[in-house]
Amino acid sequence: MNEKICVLGGGSWGTAIAISLSSKGLNVNLWDIDKEHTASMIKFRENRKFLPGTVFPETLTVKEDQKEAIEGCGVVIYAVPAQFFRSALENSAGLLTNEMIAVNVAKGIEQKSLLLLSEIAEEYIPDNRYVVVSGPSHAEEVCKGMPTTLVSASKNEAAAELVQDLFMSNVMRVYTNDDVTGVQLGGALKNIIALGAGICDGLGYGDNAKAAMMTRGIAEIKRLGIAMGAKESTFAGLSGIGDLIVTCTSMHSRNRRCGIMIGEGLSPKTAMDNVGMIVEGVFTCSAAYELAKKYGVEMPIVENIYRILNEEVDAKEAVSILMNRQKKHETESV
Repeated sequence: MNEKICVLGGGSWGTAIAISLSSKGLNVNLWDIDKEHTASMIKFRENRKFLPGTVFPETLTVKEDQKEAIEGCGVVIYAVPAQFFRSALENSAGLLTNEMIAVNVAKGIEQKSLLLLSEIAEEYIPDNRYVVVSGPSHAEEVCKGMPTTLVSASKNEAAAELVQDLFMSNVMRVYTNDDVTGVQLGGALKNIIALGAGICDGLGYGDNAKAAMMTRGIAEIKRLGIAMGAKESTFAGLSGIGDLIVTCTSMHSRNRRCGIMIGEGLSPKTAMDNVGMIVEGVFTCSAAYELAKKYGVEMPIVENIYRILNEEVDAKEAVSILMNRQKKHETESV
């Protein structure tokens, strides 16, 4: 395989991945649709918009032309927000050869279609080996070379192992998994629970409430995942409980920060505007709410966060609804 790599998407996560890979001496092309942002990265050799202060390694090249960025690469990494993954594929699919491995590092579910991102990829690049990379990984830490663990998931075992080798370093440990559905759902749905954890913080609740939110949240994620064909064991791994922990507890998490502001009384729209970046959990919540109805799965936390986001109930009322639900056995619904 040609070890030249292309990263499409110059946000915080795409840039962090490009820095991590190029720090190993690999030749990496980074491209972003925002021409002004691209020009800034070329001029200053850093991402001043999202990751200021981290200088690009010499083997990282920012490209203005997408075709030039992709041409001759063995791996093309899609690092665009989930709701823009379809348009990114529409614009780039014709530039990929069948030998190229497509890697997606975004976490989300397409809101309108309720499709997983792998299902969208099947529409545009069915002949390419496709790998999902997920796990507890804040870009702000990865770009600084802090120890991180990820999971590489694919129906093609060899492709998953190749991407595993590609990402592995003395500060990056990568595991493989063949449960593409479960890995994607864990990475997407934890953002909703992180909104809830942030709301708890914004309301002034303590560690007890956050622990309850996370524990019952992973139970809901697992229920929907199993209904959609995922393996239960996946949700005990890096893309499940691992990603849930980091997203619900860190101030790097834009979903948690958004939730904090909602809990403090801001409207969901104002809170999202204040974050200044796309809050994936807001879009994923709508999709998860519809998927729960489609598969007949009970997801009370997701349902009430959906109602908060749509301003049908306020945060305190939603907590009251959850706390006063009919009593149950802890594991009866798993």
